Amino acid sequence: MVKKVHVVPHTHWDREWYFTSSRSKIYLMHNLQKVLELLEKDEGYPYFVLDGQASLLDDYLSFKPKDKKRIEKLVKEGKLIIGPWYTQTDQMVISGESIVRNLQYGMALSNEFGGCMKVAYVPDSFGQSAAMPQIYREFGMEDTLFWRGVSDDAVEHTEYRWRGEDGSVVNVYQIPAGYYIGGEIPEDEAVLSKFLKEDPFKKVWKRSTTDQLLFPNGFDQAPPRENLAELIERINQDYDEFELEISTFERYIKSIKAQHPKLEEIAGELLNGKLMRVHKSIFSSRSDLKQLNTQVQHYLVNTLEPILTIAYSLGFDYPTEVVKNLWKLMFENAAHDSIGSCVSDKTNEDVYFRYKQAQELAENLAELKMREIAAHVNNDKAITITAFNTAASKKSGVFETILYVPQLDFSIEDCRGKPCSYTILEAQDQTDYILGQGNILDPSKKQFKPKKVYKVRVAVELHDLEAMGYQQFHINLQGCTHQHQELSSDRIIENDFYRIQVNTQNTVDILDKKLNRWYKNQGILEENGDDGDSFNYSPPREDLLVRSCDFRPTVTVKKSELISSIELQYSMRIPKNLQERAQGQQSQLFPVTLRIQLKKGSPFIDWQCEVDNRGVDSHRLCVLFDAAIASNFSYTDQQFGVLRRPVVRKKEMELWKKEPELWNELPIAIETCQNFVALENEERGLAVIPKAVREYEIIGDDFNTVRLTLFRTYGFMGKENLLYRPGRASGETTVATPAAQLHKIMTFDFSLIYYQGRLSQYGLAQKVTDYLKGAELYQCAEYLNTRLRFTQFDVEKTLPMSYSLFNASGKAVLSTVKGAEDKEGIISRFYNGSYHQNEEIAVHFNKPLKLAQLVDLKEDEKTNLPISNNTVTLPALKHAKFVTLYFEFEK
Repeated sequence: MVKKVHVVPHTHWDREWYFTSSRSKIYLMHNLQKVLELLEKDEGYPYFVLDGQASLLDDYLSFKPKDKKRIEKLVKEGKLIIGPWYTQTDQMVISGESIVRNLQYGMALSNEFGGCMKVAYVPDSFGQSAAMPQIYREFGMEDTLFWRGVSDDAVEHTEYRWRGEDGSVVNVYQIPAGYYIGGEIPEDEAVLSKFLKEDPFKKVWKRSTTDQLLFPNGFDQAPPRENLAELIERINQDYDEFELEISTFERYIKSIKAQHPKLEEIAGELLNGKLMRVHKSIFSSRSDLKQLNTQVQHYLVNTLEPILTIAYSLGFDYPTEVVKNLWKLMFENAAHDSIGSCVSDKTNEDVYFRYKQAQELAENLAELKMREIAAHVNNDKAITITAFNTAASKKSGVFETILYVPQLDFSIEDCRGKPCSYTILEAQDQTDYILGQGNILDPSKKQFKPKKVYKVRVAVELHDLEAMGYQQFHINLQGCTHQHQELSSDRIIENDFYRIQVNTQNTVDILDKKLNRWYKNQGILEENGDDGDSFNYSPPREDLLVRSCDFRPTVTVKKSELISSIELQYSMRIPKNLQERAQGQQSQLFPVTLRIQLKKGSPFIDWQCEVDNRGVDSHRLCVLFDAAIASNFSYTDQQFGVLRRPVVRKKEMELWKKEPELWNELPIAIETCQNFVALENEERGLAVIPKAVREYEIIGDDFNTVRLTLFRTYGFMGKENLLYRPGRASGETTVATPAAQLHKIMTFDFSLIYYQGRLSQYGLAQKVTDYLKGAELYQCAEYLNTRLRFTQFDVEKTLPMSYSLFNASGKAVLSTVKGAEDKEGIISRFYNGSYHQNEEIAVHFNKPLKLAQLVDLKEDEKTNLPISNNTVTLPALKHAKFVTLYFEFEK
């Protein structure tokens, strides 16, 4: 039987890798110009796939704007295949909202040019998230084509069904030997007449369910093969068993569907590294940049967009183009190599700069919108503080912020004069800097000008902050609600939830007061060598493990009624490099400070680790939390839901032990998460909440301990023959990455919560998300409106002292609130953060509602929802399901 071979001309275009995006754009300009010429000639070159990422069009047209109509014509004719992504995103480290926006923007841009590929094409992502089937379905795609993550031990064929964590199913057409399998067709006639009968074709084509085969013709940064049609004609003359034709991914998939093959099914996240590397532990490469990614993603979704939406609902403009610009910066960094940090030092400089741009744009845009709202509030007080709560329910707690105050003792009060306590954590006299500035628009206006101005970092206790809204407070200089923080001679801090004490083993013990249970020796720092590279952590063959509990720390304890802390300063001694480690030497002083903070009324314990890493090469630092729960599984959140992971991938490890030579990568259980990882039993649980690197492993004889990676360092992009990744190097062995040794002082934040019962009953996912949203406190005072805050004219004060856009009931997690992409209304998205427990949610709006709809991820209408007393009840959410709500208010 003759097999049809679909030859798909394409290029896999890494926007940056061992080269920078500047170099890439120059070559893209050259190569895509050639693609357009070939497609326009229509001489046996009918199709070309532009790597499934529409950002390449933005890059190309920034240099060749006159070619826009040429591209539109070719796209509309179905010759140039573009989309659906904006960039070829990572799926494991990147947030759900980042993935959704990436597809939204990629599809929108593609449709502007005339059409979008309807296949979720993912040629090189390092594994596939279990959330993707639901996301693809909500974008109207039922087919995905990818390479990495599934081995021949899991499925017999290369075509199968993939069931996501929520139960959504898509069809998979796996590229069995990589997107470059047909990239190098030999010109020599003798070689040409044999190569399709040899490996990898001989092996992988046997796994097809039909007589339809895929032959992607292209590879990294490759120009089009100009004589492709001629080569195919020669191949067809040489082989009786194959018939090759130039095709597309969509035509290939359609031809398989026409034969109705019976498909196997696979479920969950796809992270198998047997046949192709997924680079488990790339989650901690360039830990400083991973930290920035975590912080900026959180800020965009948890702070900026909700504040913009609150402002929009009050009549202020929604700066859509600025938000798009922000997200595009993040999409560029979300590309699989860029976020993986498996790139050159020069490229990582570009990645850092984009994070810096995105962070500064986001923070300044949020500051402007908070200022607009705060300035319009009808309040005649000289110094106000406006607290913004971006959670879907009311919030109380102790929140930290920066204030500029005329004195250190004062009173913070609400609109009724009710006092709010505060504690000053740091203070600095900035009188000359603040009061010595000019740029006052109306010098004749009488305004309050203090004699002194202190910049203070404060912790403020606030109660019942309005959901998805704001509440304004003021500073009364005649009162005093200052709860002073004092040094304490004991080694204990506590609140309603915990008692934390330094023990004789140089660590801390934590008492869960709710269950009267002690957790011993928490927060041990563990340092060891890293013989890996930018793609993989790998332990040295001769390692030396050093723990903080082997060193006596200097202990400092501070307490107030609102906030207390323990600081442990360790002077650890560790090996300077891998050579010393192999010899058992510990010549390098390694100062580490561990700070533990408790706030009044909070079940979360905040931790910070500060390290001086200026003298050490090639190592890793982790922190350990012993849950004293023997575990077979950890519970962690993926994009839009919670999944359960085995602490050891037993099946894969057994297969690896039998035939290790067949594996590209050891099936280790170093994992990543979005917001938390937990160990639990029926009675209790422990959850670790990383705010920087989000990588963990469950260790211990009973797999009872969470090991959270804080950072790791290495010196090369690629290395050969690692313990965890044998054989050839990934990337380039000649590319040194000295900046990846992170020779600097760094701080890493994370938090901890000990909870009672199962995570679903406790509402852990919702509590963690609301905790991460925090509260933004914005100060207004006329003496600040100079260079510190660009001077603005006075405005009419028409807004109320407090405001709430909406509040939601139930345990579902609020994922996003933002302006709709192409409509006048607002989008909110909720997901079920419980584990196999249905959740219901009702949203009550505090303004007259005109319309409420369920929409898909394209934000197209699915169904209208009834409105009762300004409340909308959403359909019950099953495990790991999300739902998108669109609403408009009455004018």
